[in-house]
This record gives sequence, structure tokens and C-alpha cells, in this order.
Amino acid sequence: MNQNYLEIIPGELKTADLHGFLLGAVSPRPIAFASTIDSMGRKNLAPFSFFNVFSANPPVMIFSPARRVRDNSTKDTLQNVLEVPEVCIHVVSRDLLMQMNLASNEFPSDVDEFVKAGLTPIPSDLIRPYRIAESMVQMECEVFEIKPLSPNAGAGNLIFCRLLKMHVHKSVLDANGKISPALLNPVARLGGDWYCEVNAGNLFEVEKPSRIPGIGIDALPASIRNSRILTGNDLGQLGNTEKLPDANEIREILNANPQWKGKHDEETFHRLIALQLASGKKQEALALVALGTPEALNS
Repeated sequence: MNQNYLEIIPGELKTADLHGFLLGAVSPRPIAFASTIDSMGRKNLAPFSFFNVFSANPPVMIFSPARRVRDNSTKDTLQNVLEVPEVCIHVVSRDLLMQMNLASNEFPSDVDEFVKAGLTPIPSDLIRPYRIAESMVQMECEVFEIKPLSPNAGAGNLIFCRLLKMHVHKSVLDANGKISPALLNPVARLGGDWYCEVNAGNLFEVEKPSRIPGIGIDALPASIRNSRILTGNDLGQLGNTEKLPDANEIREILNANPQWKGKHDEETFHRLIALQLASGKKQEALALVALGTPEALNS
């Protein structure tokens, strides 16, 4: 047993406590703001953070209205899709958050959450449930499978949804016609009462691995692998490259950076590598790594 870790065995914990640990750990989670109707045509809105997209061909999303932990009751959304197997799933942007939260109240099944939350219902094109006019992304879906996981309190009911039509407001598209996370500004669910949001201030890009596998951290010089300065993230970036620069590439980079010359010990040398990575200059960092030692830099 590692004294630094709290060890949790599901069967030894109350469901409510385990639920809290799971939601705290598996986060952030996207939110499906689901619009459904029952067989009488009554509208319902409810948010679910047990949600994600799982396939593009066919385009499939799954969300899960879990049985309530406190009394094992089920939610109106589950009953509705059993009666009318269709749902419109909406993305929740920051400016929709509080109305979504209001709609999450456990209103009676004959209460219209569109009205309670002050949201505007507009007809869908291919399904019976209504769309939320205020949502920047609206996804009309047919429900093709519902899989209960257990009759126990806290158990999920996986609702498999096939996308039929997607509506994306042009205001959230970038110059290339793609959805911009900074413009969409989506929110996500964390544990407890916590949420987080995506905005221009907390966005960053990570270069995807190429089709040719990277050399890996194990291929880096031992002094770099064992550095007390370079972090795991730093080493991950360095190892995610097809090859280290060759002698000509290193010479060009060194000639372009004469300010690097000077006395360096191993710590300052590694800090120089870390600085290049933090500045988005991966090739410069790789050139230093290929040199291997501060002595080689000054030779």
C-alpha cells in the first residue's frame, strides 16, 4: 500500500460517496443538454454529463440518465426516449449555463422546462423534440438502443443516439469554417458543484503525433531523461519527434542563436531547453538535446 494514495474499493463504499469520487476524478465532462418529448407531446429539457461522442461513421453519441442514488427513481428523459426514441442534444456555452442549471431542477413531468428556464423552443427538422434556439450547436438524433446497466440506485442507462442533422451557428466558426473552442466557449462538468469553461485564455495546442512514430523518451540522451529540470511534459514533447536534428540543422540553429554561447552547467543548459519548449521553439530545443551537454554548446 502506498501511503500517498487513498485506496478505494467500490463495494466497500456507499454509492453516494463512490459517485462523488468518480465525478471528481473523471472530469471535465462535456454536457448533453437533452430535449425530449413524451407520447403526449410534452416537452422536457435536462442536462447530462455522462456523455460523449463515440463514432463518426456512423455518427453516434451516448448519454446516460443514471438512476437517482437517493431513491432509485428514474428521470423523465429516460421515460421519454422509451416512448419517443428521439432527442436533440445541445452544447452548453458559458452564456447558457445558468438556464441549463435551472432546467436541471426536478420539475414534475407535466412542467415545461423551456418555460421554466426561459429558453426558446424551435421545431427540429427531422425529429419531434424541439431545439433550443439559444444553443450554438444543436444535434438532432434518433435513439437506436437503450441499455440499462443495472436496476440498482446509481446505475446508468446508456442511450445510444445516431446523429441525423447538426445545426452550428456561424458565429462560432473560425476563418476555416471549423468550430472554434474560443468562440463556442463550452462549459464542462467537474465534481460537486464545480464547472469549468473553455475560453481564449485557457486554450493551448498540442501537436498530434505524425504517422511516423516518435523516437520516444527512451531515445533521448540519459542526461536529458534524468534531468531534474525537465518535466515529464517536456520529455514527452522531445520524444514526440521523428528524429533529432542532424549536424547541418544543429549548425543552422546555433548560428541563428549566438546568445546561447557562454558558460552553462547542466542545470542552466536544461533550463535553456525548457525555455525553448515553453516558447514554442521545439526544433531549437531538439537541437540542444542533440548536442547532449553544455560543453558541446560552447565548443
